[in-house]
Amino acid sequence: MAPFVMKVIGIDLHAPGTPPPAFEDLTVPGTRLGEDLAARLGSAVGAEHVVTDDLDRVVHTYGKGLADLVRVRVGDLPRVPDVVVYPADEDQVRAVVDAVVAADAVLIPFGGGSNISGSLTPPADEQRVIVSLDLGRMNRVLEIDEAAGLARIQAGVLGPDMEEQLTARGWTMGHQPDSFRHSTLGGWIATRSSGMQSDKYGDIADITRGLRMVQPGKVVVLRPLPSTSSGPSVREMILGSEGRLGVITEAWVNVHRVPENREIMAYLFPSWAAGVAAMQDISASDAAPSVTRVSDANETQFSLSTQKKSKGIKGKVSKALFAVLERRGWDLQNACLSYIGYEGSAEHVTRTKAIVGKIIKAHGGIKLGTGPGSLYDQKKFDTPYIRDFLLDIGAMGDVSETAAPWSKLMDVHSGTVRAAREAFAQLGVKGFVMCHLSHSYHSGACLYFTFAFPPGVESAEEQLERYWVVKSAIQQSFVDNGATISHHHGVGTDHSRWLEEDISEAGTDVMVALLRGVDPGRNLNPGTLLPAHREW
Repeated sequence: MAPFVMKVIGIDLHAPGTPPPAFEDLTVPGTRLGEDLAARLGSAVGAEHVVTDDLDRVVHTYGKGLADLVRVRVGDLPRVPDVVVYPADEDQVRAVVDAVVAADAVLIPFGGGSNISGSLTPPADEQRVIVSLDLGRMNRVLEIDEAAGLARIQAGVLGPDMEEQLTARGWTMGHQPDSFRHSTLGGWIATRSSGMQSDKYGDIADITRGLRMVQPGKVVVLRPLPSTSSGPSVREMILGSEGRLGVITEAWVNVHRVPENREIMAYLFPSWAAGVAAMQDISASDAAPSVTRVSDANETQFSLSTQKKSKGIKGKVSKALFAVLERRGWDLQNACLSYIGYEGSAEHVTRTKAIVGKIIKAHGGIKLGTGPGSLYDQKKFDTPYIRDFLLDIGAMGDVSETAAPWSKLMDVHSGTVRAAREAFAQLGVKGFVMCHLSHSYHSGACLYFTFAFPPGVESAEEQLERYWVVKSAIQQSFVDNGATISHHHGVGTDHSRWLEEDISEAGTDVMVALLRGVDPGRNLNPGTLLPAHREW
């Protein structure tokens, strides 16, 4: 990868890095927790589960967005939670919520802490006591309704722990976001998460059929119904609410028998346009793959740069294949890598592969095989770690994702790439932007952009100013080209400034009325979701 990074952003990966500071070097503001609230919280969950330790409080201050990582590396901690509380069950959550609201304090639910849109960070000017409610102890699969294909699961369970409990009984939820190893069921619901296999299993909004959510003095209970016509959907209101409507404690979710066969196949297209057209045709066909993904030329070059060098016959075969493609007139700099996933019975997999194969061929693509596909499976959760490494050696890297109709996807892609490059030029830096299509739907798909550039400045404040020039250009390009501000990362504080452009002022009025009606005192994770000027 080192030569590739040097080429595209001019940074030497072999240069000595600057690791994050030691925790002891940070100056952490003292807790504001008073004796009365501390006593009520201790009565609710046990004194040993009411923690004011500085390290715990800092861990619960930020998510994993680029701005979060930059700030914590320089000890920028204007406001941290005053206490972290670890409930064991819903009754304890109810007691904590009631105690916090009675004390006119602030409650921020915390799952795995992997959010990258600013949904976890306390408002810097918040003077009230801030309580971080960590649901990590609520991590069990409670029951499975085998006849209905439903499982009741506590909201604090991490992805791997949940799947381990389900697969031990022959089931899977099939939801695998990039943050799978570090995120929770409740966090997925609260941000309307999507997984790599959503083409088969659906987004978390499709998977979640019922839930329980604690509000001050009461509990919202939604039974796991396949469908209902009982007015505007309260379930939909809670999905994506980011803790502003209450604390999700458990959910009924769709589960499926572990498939007999699972296979990821790699393909190569001569161009981005050909790859996108093929994904659209696959979505409209009788095929039912679990994954449909294609990278643009830049992301394809990045992916190839991270592979280990092939040796022996494997390396010779690759060289021979590329030589054949060049003779056919392919410009390999424009080639686009694709991954298609197949799950189910042998008959289903065979039939789906045959349908997909014909579509791939019709768009000029070729099959690379299961070898590269296996590599995708091995590395699918690894890319986020590269960002931390790049930060060590002085590069800024982050992501923005969106969704749009098929008719607008090409304009969204070209407009966003152009906007990012113009932002790099404005900053006078050598930057890089890449994209892949994932999560195909009947009417459109998700586009996931990654961008990186060298900051070229020293202070964290200047770094973040420059970062926001690029990030803002990308987000604005989304709405200007008919796309949404976020497909699955949520709104938080990072994307909220574009909310009125996304859902209209009138739509934002509806959201404000909902949040204000439930939480007039702004005790539940204030500052997220809404633009700052719409907070009451």
